[in-house]
Amino acid sequence: MNSPFKSEKIISHSIKESNLSTFLVGFDLKDDGNTAYRLKPLIDKLLEVIHEFAFGFHEGNATQNTEIFSKLTEAAKSIYKIDEFQRVKDIYDNNGSIEDSVEDKYLRRGEFGELILHLLLRDFHKTVPLLSKIYFKDSLGHTVHGFDAVHIEPHTKTLWLGESKLYSNGKNGVKALIQDIHEHFKADYLNSEFMLVSKKIKHFDNIPDKDYWVDLISEQTKLSDKLNAINIPLLCTYTCNLFTDHQDETNEKFLEEYKREMSDLKDYFDQNFNHPLKSKLNVILFLFPVQDKVHLVKGLHNKLSLLQKLGE
Repeated sequence: MNSPFKSEKIISHSIKESNLSTFLVGFDLKDDGNTAYRLKPLIDKLLEVIHEFAFGFHEGNATQNTEIFSKLTEAAKSIYKIDEFQRVKDIYDNNGSIEDSVEDKYLRRGEFGELILHLLLRDFHKTVPLLSKIYFKDSLGHTVHGFDAVHIEPHTKTLWLGESKLYSNGKNGVKALIQDIHEHFKADYLNSEFMLVSKKIKHFDNIPDKDYWVDLISEQTKLSDKLNAINIPLLCTYTCNLFTDHQDETNEKFLEEYKREMSDLKDYFDQNFNHPLKSKLNVILFLFPVQDKVHLVKGLHNKLSLLQKLGE
């Protein structure tokens, strides 16, 4: 079965375990015979996802070839109507970046961690987006606060509620994800979020088994039954020196160091994850080390800004 965006040609799904899913982008030859990290193909692939990320299936998912350009420029405009994305664009345009210690956690949404999570869920875990927060932005230009991804896996009747972090340091990102789990996986918070989701999806007829999902997230459904049907992907995309120290992702030494780093971050997560409902939460740690998160975010904003201008 082909993946929706075919990102496996650029992103390798390296470790596939029940509670750990890791990814990497490697290198390609340059004209001078050296190799370079495949940043541009990664950025281009993420841009292919922008329309679906912005609008979900709420406007239908059958786009004619003649509509592709207008849909992409419309999506770019919608992204920059969101306060966090515009603020981050302005920071990067002025040669700044977002530090791991930034106090405004919503500012990080403008760094596209949610977009990366969307792509990984769609292509490597065969999910379908149930709700687009960008589409349901409020009147002040803010995204609907809550989970970074709300997807479904129709054939297994699984709801995927994801969180994402895009950091300079992997452990800082994992630590922040643990904090998100503690804040978001409480009965009152879940019921509040589910009530908002239910109100928004009830008007759409193209959601597979919509009545099932509405019933699952109903306040009347037991918390234990909800948790049994939920997967929680926690994505940490972060700057990793492996892609500066090496030039070939197939090299045995690179693979050895990569696996060690993934194992170390997973151990750090396991040692610090102490949620009271830990045994009831189906958590999958997603780790996606990249060469430089600043270059990735800046490249995405540069190309998205160009799309926005072309549509003016």
